[in-house]
Amino acid sequence: MDQRERQQARYVAASIEKTLGALPVVADYCRRLNLAGIIDLACPIRDLADFTHGQVIETLIANRLTSPTPLVRVADWARESAVEEVFGIDPALLNDDRLGRALDAIAPELDHIIGTVGAQAITAFGIDTSRLHWDMTSISLYRAYDQTDDEYAAPKFGHPKDRRVDLNRIQAGLAVAGDGGIPVFQRAYDGGAGEVAQVVAAMTELTKMTAPRDFLLIGDSKLVSYGNVSAMIEAGVGFIAPRPLYPHAAKTRQSSSPSSSTIS
Repeated sequence: MDQRERQQARYVAASIEKTLGALPVVADYCRRLNLAGIIDLACPIRDLADFTHGQVIETLIANRLTSPTPLVRVADWARESAVEEVFGIDPALLNDDRLGRALDAIAPELDHIIGTVGAQAITAFGIDTSRLHWDMTSISLYRAYDQTDDEYAAPKFGHPKDRRVDLNRIQAGLAVAGDGGIPVFQRAYDGGAGEVAQVVAAMTELTKMTAPRDFLLIGDSKLVSYGNVSAMIEAGVGFIAPRPLYPHAAKTRQSSSPSSSTIS
């Protein structure tokens, strides 16, 4: 083996292969959203910590988007991927205990974090929020859920979309911009929560997020009730929704503000 071959052999022996994939793209989006900064402001950590909750959540999001893995295997994924090079976190520190502590820390602040990140996305990417689409869906779950935390959405029986009334379910509400269908707001609800009763709270959060801009709210017939229509008219939020099958409950004060409400 000549000198050149020996040098090549040394370089090959010292090389380490890691998967880069979309990690730089995910990291760039997280930075533009100031995701770690928003989380760290809401959930500060001791100065002695190796890295912050925001950094942990950024890395966990990268895992969910590129190669979803059980929490106990995230450290292995990070070692095989260029996580340390892109996010600056030692993979050995991403054990399931540390991931769990970060998730526990952000849980009480989720609504605030989601709203702030949504507002940041609107500003950073110039999302047109003049038209927002709101809807809820349900996810059926198998097994009993006897022990739940009252502070969070709990699996319960209800009226699921898949007609499986024998199963517990959890519900999710999502608002997306008409500009590309980009999600700007989401929230989890109890399985037994009525869709009609969630509209005003969602509309209020969207109003805060898009202020001072006005927006048109588009949804299904659950948008239309006396309380919902009154609240939207009072807030100056225009809306479009299909006429419900029970027209007596869909009467609105449209005549008092015809430009603020539309029922098709």
